[in-house]
Amino acid sequence: MYVLQLGLIGLSIALIPLLYVKTKGNRNKFRKLAWVAVFFTFDLIMFGSFTRLTDSGLGCPDWPGCYATATPFLAHSEIRAAETALPTGPVTFTKAWIEMIHRYFAMAIGVLIITLMVLAWVKRKELKQSPWLPTGAFLLVCLQGAFGAWTVTMKLQPIIVTTHLLLALTLLGVLTWLASRQEIVVPDGTLLRWRWFALGGLVLLAMQIALGGWVSTNYAVLACTHFPKCRGDWIPPMDFAHGFKLWRALGRTAGGEIIPMDALVAIHWVHRTFAFVVIPYLTWLGVRLRRVTALRKTATLLLLMLLAQLLTGLGNILLKWPLPIAVAHTGGAAFMLLLLVMLNYHIVTAGRLARAQTRQHSPQADSLGNAGSRSV
Repeated sequence: MYVLQLGLIGLSIALIPLLYVKTKGNRNKFRKLAWVAVFFTFDLIMFGSFTRLTDSGLGCPDWPGCYATATPFLAHSEIRAAETALPTGPVTFTKAWIEMIHRYFAMAIGVLIITLMVLAWVKRKELKQSPWLPTGAFLLVCLQGAFGAWTVTMKLQPIIVTTHLLLALTLLGVLTWLASRQEIVVPDGTLLRWRWFALGGLVLLAMQIALGGWVSTNYAVLACTHFPKCRGDWIPPMDFAHGFKLWRALGRTAGGEIIPMDALVAIHWVHRTFAFVVIPYLTWLGVRLRRVTALRKTATLLLLMLLAQLLTGLGNILLKWPLPIAVAHTGGAAFMLLLLVMLNYHIVTAGRLARAQTRQHSPQADSLGNAGSRSV
């Protein structure tokens, strides 16, 4: 019964953006809904970061509800007992509400994606686009829900939490690509020369995000509290074997012992060092793409977000990981991913359209067309 109540809560939240799209004076409502889904997914990623950084991931230690109820209100006695037994533990009323709000909005996004998928299949002739991309987004959100459950049942195991974050960012990328498909792109064959450079930037950013997720889920941000050196050295003592052992409990080695500080230093140092690869590359890419009129706005935003990301990263280190800056750092990474997906889509699509136009107007195509008209 409580699962049905949870579903109704998620549906009620989803009705707000759905009604907004329905009543908005916009002919292409599918396009509007796709961008709304992107917006809500981005917000959920930031709220998920807030949930993790406030240690609220186990605010309700079961799934999908809270002590087998739909809201913390109904689990009042269980939460009170857990908080009384361990006042500084993972279960409090505040943490329970943070965790459940995160789940409510995740269900609402699921409803939005289901709506997109249904519309894509029903209006596939009108949209003139394959409905398999929104179908893939639906499958992805189902997988994301499974990892959300495992995050709780496996007690915040770092590899599960990191994968949960990466799947959320992948979903954001897929929805951004889907929304970008609804935009008008002017053919431009010259953009294809940037195709592999833009893809390379996306890959490098994805790798850096994965390393950053590993830092966050292992709580290794404060393993190095100075910059540019780490613990007084350019290359401090590090334990890569324990630090990058993927399958282990939070704060433990694979053997169950307390994870050594040198392992946390290794996790932090690799993420910090790889930034010296990613930042120069994306800076170069953004500066070059700003010269292309059609890409100037997106490339400029990428450069601004890159600067903001550098500042929030330094702020996390020098200011001892304050919550607002830590959440902003996650949001900045997600927004940079969104921008790079948009750039990749525009470059690939503009190039393909230009090639298609070239083939249509080639002499061979003209001769075939003339021969066909004569035969008729």
